Amino acid sequence: MTPAQALMEEAQPIHPAPTSFWRRYVFSIDHKMIAKQFLWAGLLFLLVGGALAMLIRWQWGFPYRPVPLVGRLLFGESGVIGPATYQQIFTTHGLVMIFFAVTPVLIGTFGNLLIPLMIGARDMAFPRLNMYSFWTFLLSQLLVLASFFAPLGSAGAGWTTYTPLSTNVGMPGMGQTLVVAAIFVTGVSSTMGAVNYITTVIRLRAPGMTYMRLPLTIWGLWLTAILNALFVPVLGSAALLLLLDRSFGTEFFVAGASAVRGGGDPILWQHLFWIFGHPEVYIMILPAWGILGDVLSFFARKPHHWYRGTVWAMVLVTVLSAMVYGHHMFMTGMSPLLGEGFMLFTLLISIPSMVVVVNWVLTLWQGSLRYDTPMLFALGTVFVFGVGGLTGLFLGDISMDLYLHDTMFVVGHFHFTMAAASVMGAFTGIYFWFPKMFGRRLGERLGKIHFWFTFLGLTLVFGGQLLAGYAGQERRLFDPFQYTFIQGLRGLNRWTSYFAFALFTGQLFFVVNFFRGVFGRRAAPAGPNPWHVTTLEWTATSSPPPFHNFDRIPEVVRGPHELSNPEVRRLTGRDFAGQAELLPGDGAAAVAARKG
Repeated sequence: MTPAQALMEEAQPIHPAPTSFWRRYVFSIDHKMIAKQFLWAGLLFLLVGGALAMLIRWQWGFPYRPVPLVGRLLFGESGVIGPATYQQIFTTHGLVMIFFAVTPVLIGTFGNLLIPLMIGARDMAFPRLNMYSFWTFLLSQLLVLASFFAPLGSAGAGWTTYTPLSTNVGMPGMGQTLVVAAIFVTGVSSTMGAVNYITTVIRLRAPGMTYMRLPLTIWGLWLTAILNALFVPVLGSAALLLLLDRSFGTEFFVAGASAVRGGGDPILWQHLFWIFGHPEVYIMILPAWGILGDVLSFFARKPHHWYRGTVWAMVLVTVLSAMVYGHHMFMTGMSPLLGEGFMLFTLLISIPSMVVVVNWVLTLWQGSLRYDTPMLFALGTVFVFGVGGLTGLFLGDISMDLYLHDTMFVVGHFHFTMAAASVMGAFTGIYFWFPKMFGRRLGERLGKIHFWFTFLGLTLVFGGQLLAGYAGQERRLFDPFQYTFIQGLRGLNRWTSYFAFALFTGQLFFVVNFFRGVFGRRAAPAGPNPWHVTTLEWTATSSPPPFHNFDRIPEVVRGPHELSNPEVRRLTGRDFAGQAELLPGDGAAAVAARKG
């Protein structure tokens, strides 16, 4: 053991594993168990959000027709979706998917599972804060579920919750209040998690794990945590002010004839919302970028192309993401000079984003590609993110945005970016780290069927939205075909709905595969390193790891992508070397170096 390792061992002693059921599985402070709790909670709400999406697609494909199977149960005797119910469906679909499904899976699950394991730590810096973060998040989910049973139904002001529509003037009833409260509470949870993630990466990295040896997954999660710590409190503050407006009669966001004493400013909500809202795009995509950066390298059996360039590009995107929010507000009448400034920064952010994408492609170039399920999802993520990024250029330009604003083109763009790329990135991580969580691999056959349903389904559904929007169909309309110029798009909408139903059905393959992997007894143990990769969670501990992660805290001696090095192959017979692995001859050299 080196002196550096001895210091870290002293700072992170091994604690005995909890023995009671409640401490092991319910009120656990083990980051790995908390990761599983976030995974279950996120997947459950992914099902809820996906089911709501199917109702939206049914309405656009077959307006005024009864919803099959569940129509009478959900919407009364007629089984038909009404206008007010439709408003609530698309509002809660957006909020559930962003805050309560994708975010907990991408950030809650992978952040908790991977940060200590990939940096060589025994736990998070604040294990109890970690537990409080999950239970606070669970409370926010319960508030959303409770809103469905409120007398006037759930929230109906759109996922952006624009005021004054989301005040009592436009949306009376307890449902909207409960959802705004849920946004505030999940913001508290995210902030607790962010403080924990940032501190853990700064303070608990293993000896030798410099910033430029961190896996790209950790870079993505760490930068996301910084954005969360900076901008989630802004949204939380806005939600708190809106709660005061709704519950105590203040007028922060009410103006004009609706105000009693001069009132406030509805546009203020848009500023506060989008100061958080645009970084939120990167909060959701940076973890996926990080996962892709590692997984593409592992399955191409090549070091990541220009690792430092990718790291600095991700850092630059993080910084610029705080300076572009105004492009969501070109239509609010902001100063043209200010609008041009936001347009400039919006277009500039595409440069480091393109550096990241080009580095992915060059990592694949001339690699020895292995098409396991995680790799298929990673490749699919590259494609859908590319489409989402390119279509975003149109919306960053003021003149094009004025034409496309509030159309289905906007919906298609952000679904490609925030939904397709984030969800496929999350599936990449689930298939890749499932053996680390549960000790068994997910089935390859079912996984590949699931991939093709997901990849083709997402591409066709959101591609259909792009086409409908470019043709002029506005978003959020209960019955778009009331407008003569949209009636010609009825066939396109119907086909898009068919693709959406196929996409939803295809997720059943994942459900079967997941439950087989978790509860099935036939699946063979995956072994400590089933993918033959390099990072600490695979090469320095078992699958699944013990409560204390590492019997001895590792000392890192190389970067995260030591693949296909001829010298490593000559010495070990393998095409990879672990980050803390000493090769024949390394030990003597290291001792000699320490002795000077």
